[in-house]
Amino acid sequence: MMPSLKSLGAVLVICAAALVAYHNSLHGPFVFDDASSITTNPTIRQLWPLTTPLSPPVTNVTAQGRPILNFSLALNYAVGGTAVEGYHALNLLIHVLAALTLFGLVRRTLAPDPKALWLALTIAVLWVVHPLQTESVTYVIQRAESLMGLWYLLTVYCFARSAAREAPAVVWQTLAVLACALGMATKEVMATAPLMVLFYDRTFVARSFGEALRRRGPFYVALAGTWLLLGWLVWQGGGNRGGSVGFGAGVEPWAYWLTQLKAIATYLRLTFWPVPLVFEYGTFWITSPGEIVLEALLVLALLALTIHGLRRRPVDRAQGWPALGFAGAWFFGLLAPTSLAPGTTQMIVEHRMYLSLAAVLAVVVVGGARVVPARYRPVLLAGFTAAALGAIALTVRRNTDYRTAVALWSDTVAKRPENPLAHFMLAGAWERADDGPRALVSYAEALRLKPDFSVGHENYGELLLKLGRGPEAIEHFEAALRLQPEFADAHMNLGNALLAGSRAVEAVKHLATAVRLAPEFAETRYNFGNALVAVGRGPEAIREFEAALKCTAGNPAVHTAAHYQLANVLALSGRPAEAVPHYEAALRANPDHAEAQHNLGSALFELGRLTEAAQHYETTLRLAPDFPNARVDLERVRASQRR
Repeated sequence: MMPSLKSLGAVLVICAAALVAYHNSLHGPFVFDDASSITTNPTIRQLWPLTTPLSPPVTNVTAQGRPILNFSLALNYAVGGTAVEGYHALNLLIHVLAALTLFGLVRRTLAPDPKALWLALTIAVLWVVHPLQTESVTYVIQRAESLMGLWYLLTVYCFARSAAREAPAVVWQTLAVLACALGMATKEVMATAPLMVLFYDRTFVARSFGEALRRRGPFYVALAGTWLLLGWLVWQGGGNRGGSVGFGAGVEPWAYWLTQLKAIATYLRLTFWPVPLVFEYGTFWITSPGEIVLEALLVLALLALTIHGLRRRPVDRAQGWPALGFAGAWFFGLLAPTSLAPGTTQMIVEHRMYLSLAAVLAVVVVGGARVVPARYRPVLLAGFTAAALGAIALTVRRNTDYRTAVALWSDTVAKRPENPLAHFMLAGAWERADDGPRALVSYAEALRLKPDFSVGHENYGELLLKLGRGPEAIEHFEAALRLQPEFADAHMNLGNALLAGSRAVEAVKHLATAVRLAPEFAETRYNFGNALVAVGRGPEAIREFEAALKCTAGNPAVHTAAHYQLANVLALSGRPAEAVPHYEAALRANPDHAEAQHNLGSALFELGRLTEAAQHYETTLRLAPDFPNARVDLERVRASQRR
């Protein structure tokens, strides 16, 4: 009875620690990649048929090629739409479940050591409240990392249960394979899980690789079979995360690997001293080994110790070099996929330490307990408690940086002022906060740091256009297209700027290109329709407005405007009967649209529906008493009624 009560108490401590550390993380807005994977992701809008949420977008978004991650977002959307609190709550629940699984795995691994429970509890608490975990928990879309981490831990835990003599092995092995498959469909880092199970088996159960494979050959075949699922998902997504990852991504592998030596050393430093934490480190390269001598010596020494430990034959359970070798394999194995496959954008990313952190904490806690004499263990426990409390305080503090997009990117700019992407994202945050002047300053700084930043030029131009500075906007759109000729948004916005500047013929050319590059976007189709109207190509404009209405990726405002403009062109083309339903659709979305009320009245007048026409003219005058010709038109209708 007592062990059960102790286990329940440990579970409550882990849950309470997580809730205290993340109590202020539930209201932060969606930031960065959250938009493309959540707020504008059409595949999470419905749960049925299952093929929809299990078919994430094929564009370069975080959910690409990760159907289980996408399905979890669809569950959130089904419950609360885009209300951010639900997404944060599920992130926290996943993190707590992962911590509880880690607790169970470590306790089972250390048994029958009488200290197994408190050692496992200490590791799990330090892990669940560590500030390094905030990026995987508070940043919503990095659920990719934490959910994969949960499946990873469950895979090893279920195997550990299957290895216990009293357990029904086939049931637990089946659950391990299922968890591994779900992880493969959540994030590609799961690729190392089958090997990690084998390392665990060799270190803590079978005592040799050969014995492990002989005793559980079919299980390892099934576990390896999950690689086929991962390979298929990677292939379906293009194999390179939108061209940003892989040996053909355009970056020299040796430069990326040198940079990752610095990254791993940074992760280790942040494990013991998690200050400063940086949301986006920016793109940079280590081009000479001389720049990272100390970091390289540290990482290579740890790697050598890991290999040495894995080569030693296990003797005592969870002790000695083999156990240290397994911890090293866990640390490096989880970092290997992202450290070995070259990437073009992410050099140091804190969420990559989500599971690797557990290995470092386990070595420190278990090693400390075994090195420190028994009479000093209360002091050691007090030290771990103080570390946990300090970690909670830092995590709570870090969560405040996520309270708004402006706060998060301002913090990032302060810590990495040389990062153009951070300035660019801060500019977007200021723009959404309706602070145009600050947004302009941040865009300008991003372009000063990176003059060939095509997206920076495009967004800067878009803001200038909104502020009525058309000629300057055109310069930046043209700069974006010189850098990236097939940039659909730049073509669209350049077309809009040219149209606003009475250069409709030039506008048509760029908007036609935008439609060719992005035919599924309603806004692009709508703008092209407007340009065609301006050059007198009404029949073609009708087709574009109709196409805009069929595009599911459009937003409601664009669809309303497309109904209105389509109605206008139809009315001017002598087709008032076809125009009426489109005016009515526009007015259902915006009943206070005075122009639509007036034009609908005119269309109804043409059709001889005088009473209805008079009602809409009257509504027009109520909304806009000085609306041109509305009174004259109303009198004309009344005169016709009298006749």
